[in-house]
Amino acid sequence: MHTVSRLTAFGLELLAGLFLLTVTVALLASVVMFVIDRSQTSDAVRRNFPVIGRFRGLFIHLGDFFRQYFFSFDRQELPFNRAERTWVYKAAEDQPTILAFGSTRDLHREGAPFFLNVAFPDVRTEIAVARPVVIGPDCPHPYEHAPFFNISAMSFGALSVPAVRALSRGAGQSGIWMDTGEGGLAPHHLEGDCDIVFEVGTAKYGVRTAEGKLDENKLREVAAHPQVKVISIKLGQGAKPGQGGLLPGSKITAEIARVRGIPQGQDSISPPRHLDIGNVSELVDALMLYRQLTGKPVGFKAPLGGPAWLEELCEVIKQRGIKEAAPDFIIVDGSEGGTGAAPQTLMEGVGLPLREALPMLVDILLQHGLRERIKVIASGKCITAYEVAWALAMGADFVNSARGFMFALGCIQSLQCNLNTCPTGITTHDLRLQRGLVVTDKAERVASYAQRVMREVGAIAHACGVEDPRQLRRWHCRVVADDGRTVAMDKLYPYPPGVSV
Repeated sequence: MHTVSRLTAFGLELLAGLFLLTVTVALLASVVMFVIDRSQTSDAVRRNFPVIGRFRGLFIHLGDFFRQYFFSFDRQELPFNRAERTWVYKAAEDQPTILAFGSTRDLHREGAPFFLNVAFPDVRTEIAVARPVVIGPDCPHPYEHAPFFNISAMSFGALSVPAVRALSRGAGQSGIWMDTGEGGLAPHHLEGDCDIVFEVGTAKYGVRTAEGKLDENKLREVAAHPQVKVISIKLGQGAKPGQGGLLPGSKITAEIARVRGIPQGQDSISPPRHLDIGNVSELVDALMLYRQLTGKPVGFKAPLGGPAWLEELCEVIKQRGIKEAAPDFIIVDGSEGGTGAAPQTLMEGVGLPLREALPMLVDILLQHGLRERIKVIASGKCITAYEVAWALAMGADFVNSARGFMFALGCIQSLQCNLNTCPTGITTHDLRLQRGLVVTDKAERVASYAQRVMREVGAIAHACGVEDPRQLRRWHCRVVADDGRTVAMDKLYPYPPGVSV
């Protein structure tokens, strides 16, 4: 008994000592922080309220977390609300996206689309099926592709190795294409045996000389891969018009440096434009050169700031010959597009949103008789079926999505893409965090998400009475106007007079 009592007393004394030590350390730390806060001059709150003022920064940091999980309603958050994310998660997990009692979506919100069902839909099927579309019919190696929903440009480097591997496998399983983004072609892109859109950014990563110019031999080598189906010249992107890409040095590993052809560990900043493409004529020169070097369809990606340069482009194409000079496709990127790192001012205030840029591009091509020759690919915050259907009805041949497929990989919108601290392993090169992204599981989610979106868009098209989702037109849709009533989309965005659609 005495032994037990002595052990108990010793334990209590040890706990008391640890408590006293903890309190002492905390007090000393508080004193040190008090002195530091009182002495610094950069933060008025910490200077006036030492120690306590530090909690403000902590609460700001945790604010995104608390809003997302405790305070925001299902349809309240941006850039994507909880209802949208949940729909993608369910689609990726191949779970039913069935609702009961009614939708929480605000059906009277300005801009909300409503598709017009026919009275007597076809009883032989419940889904309209997309037929193949040929890109670059005059190229030595044209590309025929049926799926209208594909993976948008996301660079290796901005994405982690397992994320790229999972996207490649998922794309291969579902038959969709994967855009490499501007970071070059990595072995991980080819792993899933999927179709590849190879993007050449303004820094020409992967096909560049040491000085950053185009290395024609490297471009030929890339295009020689049978999985590389088309070449996309990136003029810019909707999230940061007028500015090149930024990859922090902390994210540039030895492999990323090798794939891109840049030094390891140094910040990599792309020029705001291709140094050899400074006007419309030089753009046409580049399109023709890339097509000559690769034999594959070549187009470009750009955000739109207005119609004037597109009008000039169409005139130059007609002067120099439609067959030779026209791009095989144009990817129009809306200003609502996302990226891993961009200045807030450019992301929020420059460039046209997709709802204006897409019909503008389509109508200009229609006016100049180039619409059939040049395929249109829409990119910009289309992650659900009715958004994709809207883009097809506006005139797109294909719709690209980046963040939709990031959600399919498991993204939780923690807004840490540029910090190398992504908690789901998607945009980080921290091996400890990458461990959470299991490639085989996430590939299944990617494939399931793509298939679900296309299936549900097919259901919308069937309800509208067409046999192919690409047969949707503006008159199949109405959108809510500012007075709460719907207006026909072909009245809001009328087709050019005298053209056939």
